[in-house]
Amino acid sequence: MVNTEIHKEIPAFAGIRNYINGVYIHPIQDNWIDNYNPSNGVVYGKIPNSSKEDVENAYIAAKSAFPSWSQTTLEERSRILIKISELLEANLQRFAEAESKDNGKPVSLAKKVDIPRAASNFRFFGNAITQFASESHESVGQDAINFTLRQPIGVVACISPWNLPLYLFTWKIAPAIAAGNCVIAKPSEITPMTAYLLGDICTKAGLPNGVLNIVHGLGTTTGQAIIEHRDIKAISFTGGTATGAHIAKVAAPLFKKLSLELGGKNPNIIFADCDYEDMLNTTIRSSFANQGQICLCGSRIFVEASIYAKFKNDFVTRVKALKVGHPSKASTNIGALVSNSHLEKVMNYIEIAKAENATILCGGKKVVVKDYENGYYIEPTVIEVTSNNCRVNQEEIFGPVVTIMPFESEDGVLEMANSVNYGLSATLWTNDLKRTMRMSNQLQTGIVWVNTWMMRDLRTPFGGVKASGVGREGGFEALRFFTEAKNVCIKY
Repeated sequence: MVNTEIHKEIPAFAGIRNYINGVYIHPIQDNWIDNYNPSNGVVYGKIPNSSKEDVENAYIAAKSAFPSWSQTTLEERSRILIKISELLEANLQRFAEAESKDNGKPVSLAKKVDIPRAASNFRFFGNAITQFASESHESVGQDAINFTLRQPIGVVACISPWNLPLYLFTWKIAPAIAAGNCVIAKPSEITPMTAYLLGDICTKAGLPNGVLNIVHGLGTTTGQAIIEHRDIKAISFTGGTATGAHIAKVAAPLFKKLSLELGGKNPNIIFADCDYEDMLNTTIRSSFANQGQICLCGSRIFVEASIYAKFKNDFVTRVKALKVGHPSKASTNIGALVSNSHLEKVMNYIEIAKAENATILCGGKKVVVKDYENGYYIEPTVIEVTSNNCRVNQEEIFGPVVTIMPFESEDGVLEMANSVNYGLSATLWTNDLKRTMRMSNQLQTGIVWVNTWMMRDLRTPFGGVKASGVGREGGFEALRFFTEAKNVCIKY
């Protein structure tokens, strides 16, 4: 039986609790973590640091709900997911402000991108499950037919990162429950607020108790308890490559199904024949959107030598015009980084660039925002490098920092683009169709954008190669991950 006892009260401002079996409850061991507002560096609440007992409670709830939920009609699952989507849209402003306060991103960005995309995730998979089909094969001459059943796995885990908190949280949860699974979900402990608010939305939408269970806490405690749990059948994780490697190591002997979407060090390759103004506008966005804290940002910019000087001048001028400020201000382009420790990590890479004799063309310093002096702000930074092998061109920084360098030939830039351990995405700017096809085939990435960036169709597979991950999310790929294929052969 699930333990739903409310444990000792903590101060009223704390707010966040685990969502288990449709009820908000305190952690069994009464352990709590400070939750910071990145814009001012102030603790504004506490979240549970859930234990193995809390995870077990969530598992019991999910296991109890699974038989009924897995047999629910596709139409009923679809109706509930679409209702969740509608309720998120109806609460757009509330969720956007909560996301901004928790993460440091501009409210305008959360309102335009993060929360609408979270709503779209539920609507998309609510519709997709009604169209998801398996295959059949007639065995001619053998009087038999084979068909494939796609059955839900059972209790699965979804672990999401802090950079796009609700956006990526729902990107996993929606297909998992659409396919008939029950979920134990852990948001990042750095950005828990919108995941917490989602529980109430799911209850109001009529999602049965136990289908979605949200446990908060550190990766080393709560996350570890989830990945070690022998009866959680699959794990979908988005986050750092080192953490992904650890999860794979723990999960492999337990034969869990794994989807790992990890880091990136993405090339942005600009040829002289591109649409220059479109390229420049988009490159500003692909470099610094969400303070550069998107795994898909084009952090390595390679520019054809014939236009390099012009690009450098124009790009740096545009970057210097970006306004760093409080996330609530409409004029803010660059908000706060997610945490003080992450700010220090990014600043350390800027010092590494200086030690490697790179040139800081603009930025590179912390920013003090009036009335928010303790916030985690940094100038958008452009670094000119002379070697592709330097650390700032090989290691993921994950902040408002990009490198630029010229290239002479297609083969040369292709070699540099593929030289890193990562392979998530690449952006290619050219109007040469033959070059587009050659390079798209040879770039070692899971995604190639040509003359655009971050143009997403939720039907397409999403994921990377090399150290950028294992498996694919999105569309029917996600529904395949969250189901098991069973072949049935009938001789007639």
